[in-house]
Amino acid sequence: MAASGPLVGYKIVELAGIGPNPMCAMMLADMGAEIVRIDRTVDAGLGINTEAKFRVLDRGRRSVAVNLKDERGVQTVLKLVEQADALIEGFRPGVTERLGLGPEVCMKINPKLVYGRITGWGQDGPLASAAGHDINYISLAGAAYPIGVADSPPSPPLNLVGDFGGGGMLLALGVVAALLEAQKSGVGQIVDAAMTDGVAALMAAIYGMHAAGIWTDDRQANILDGGAHFYNSYETSDGKFISIASIEKKFYEELLQLTGFVDPDHQAHADRKQWRVNKEKMASMIKEKTRDEWCAILEGTDVCFAPVLSMSEAPHHPHNIARETFTEVNGVVQPSPAPKFSRTKSKIQSSPSSVGEDTRSCLVDWGFEVSDVDDLFEKGVLK
Repeated sequence: MAASGPLVGYKIVELAGIGPNPMCAMMLADMGAEIVRIDRTVDAGLGINTEAKFRVLDRGRRSVAVNLKDERGVQTVLKLVEQADALIEGFRPGVTERLGLGPEVCMKINPKLVYGRITGWGQDGPLASAAGHDINYISLAGAAYPIGVADSPPSPPLNLVGDFGGGGMLLALGVVAALLEAQKSGVGQIVDAAMTDGVAALMAAIYGMHAAGIWTDDRQANILDGGAHFYNSYETSDGKFISIASIEKKFYEELLQLTGFVDPDHQAHADRKQWRVNKEKMASMIKEKTRDEWCAILEGTDVCFAPVLSMSEAPHHPHNIARETFTEVNGVVQPSPAPKFSRTKSKIQSSPSSVGEDTRSCLVDWGFEVSDVDDLFEKGVLK
């Protein structure tokens, strides 16, 4: 089946990793880029191991398993790099250089190459060489502190903010921008994407409000952190939840009208001193009806409302069905490619490959002689 998407024709080498790097690769592959994932021949014990079809972030690419501790393996990857538009990697600073696959080596043989690097702390700085995970990076960027319940430790927001929003998507944007520039200049460049930087960028609006004095460092004391009664999630009578986000005054007035919430002077919206007591009143009122009953009253209105759905429920919501937000591949329900393009439509190019599943066919397709590939297999360089 032919590839589809706005990046068809671009060739990318991905040095396999976890978290943000495969997220970036998935996004680019969904958009049609031909990506070869260079996997290890021996399991490194990183990440959470599952059967290949459940590793949704690995979809859309072929896997070539190479022993990078063997010089012949390094030369194999460099031959792929010669033909690539970009390389992406997520190792700590200096690792690819020690492997013989650093940007200086790769860009010498392919001057137009875009060399994308994603790390937690960045390529330089006092913490650059330290290990870490999502929660550490968002903590340093000031994003973890505001999230959670007052008088309790901050709550980890899954690994959506650092690994994926401030990491994988940041790298994808950087790589595409560098590819566009390389078309004009004929010269590639290094993209240094750090999750601490990306998360800080995601926090731009909040930092602006903080500087203006309208956002405090206290949790659940601000308009977007669960401090306001009109921007929160609430439990319903059947133990489920709904979300309300009536930030603007006109939407708040519709909330009052449709729910019957009592705020005679409409002052509780702007008066922070009334938020706490009104959250208690709102919680009590919402708990008088089931989630479905509130959906019947509020869904589709300008209250700014949605039911809080579990991952088991979300794919079956009528709006998500209409938008084809989710799809099923080999029995695995997963998000569909996003965003949607009107002409060069993205798609899931293929199911996730197991490690080394495509080594032989992929290398031959990229111009390797069959006899050379056979020899590398015999010598244990490939798997």
